[in-house]
Amino acid sequence: VGSPGRRGHRAVNSQTRERGWSRLVRERRSLALRSKVDFALKLGYSEDLVLQVLGKLGPQALINDILGELVKLGPQIDMEPASAAGSSGSLFSSPSPFSSTSSLDSFRTSCSFQQPDDKENLRPVVLDGSNVAMSHGNKEVFSCQGIQLAVDWFLERGHRDITVFVPAWRKEQSRPDAPITDQEILRRLEKEKILVFTPSRRVQGRRVVCYDDRFIVKLAYESEGIIVSNDNYRDLANEKPEWKRFIDERLLMYSFVNDK
Repeated sequence: VGSPGRRGHRAVNSQTRERGWSRLVRERRSLALRSKVDFALKLGYSEDLVLQVLGKLGPQALINDILGELVKLGPQIDMEPASAAGSSGSLFSSPSPFSSTSSLDSFRTSCSFQQPDDKENLRPVVLDGSNVAMSHGNKEVFSCQGIQLAVDWFLERGHRDITVFVPAWRKEQSRPDAPITDQEILRRLEKEKILVFTPSRRVQGRRVVCYDDRFIVKLAYESEGIIVSNDNYRDLANEKPEWKRFIDERLLMYSFVNDK
């Protein structure tokens, strides 16, 4: 039978490990939350709006769910004063860790977030033109209008560093096996230095194209920007650990609803 001293020592060690583990979990959650809020701020959303969405969805919400809710609310929204929220002072209709004015202020202070003061602080945006155009065309038509809508969405939110990659063969005339609409948009965006055609050529009657996904991921990674696509780039993510981490954190998925 172990002595009381040893049993007490084991109990103390166990409590120390538990406290250390709890502190580590809290720190990781705090870092994950900071990353989500910072990502939304870089896209041009206000801090109040981001915190309101987090209050609704909870701090464990996925970044795509947070951005989806931000898109629904729009770039700006007036926060109701606490006095009009009811006797409890809640800012939100459902309970959350940020459901009172004091806790909201505390959260802001603890995380030390600041809303970008100018458009220079917004991250570069790299759009997967083929993915966006085919998505807007219901995977049947290469709809250039979808690319224009995506570009306009970011321009309206203050972004100026926007790059769209599209394979050069999309400049060819529309064919039954590769229909394309509003093709003049591609030329216009190229003149505005927003769209870049990736190389392609014909060899003995066969089209040879480069891997435009590599252009997209490489530019976004090197410029510390974001990728707009519904592709998960799994093959490229498996090439380099740093690319995998980047794609996991900076891939912004989307959907079109009534041309929005």
